[in-house]
Amino acid sequence: MTEINGSLIFEVLKSIQLRVDTMDLTLGEVKSELGSIRGHLVATEGDVKNIYGVLARQDDRLEHIEHRLELRELAEAQRLYEPK
Repeated sequence: MTEINGSLIFEVLKSIQLRVDTMDLTLGEVKSELGSIRGHLVATEGDVKNIYGVLARQDDRLEHIEHRLELRELAEAQRLYEPK
């Protein structure tokens, strides 16, 4: 077996340190991208919430219209037919 001296260990440690520094920069980029994705997700959730609100208002208006039509249909059905 070959002998392991301090300079060989030092070179390996330098290589490991460079790789860790690269990983640290990459993790920073990933963290930044995740923050952007989180922001887009929050915006999308807000848009969906607004859409649900609009749909709920439209549903209420439609129920109101249906209710009025049913009342009118009942009133029309009770009228006697009078030919002119």
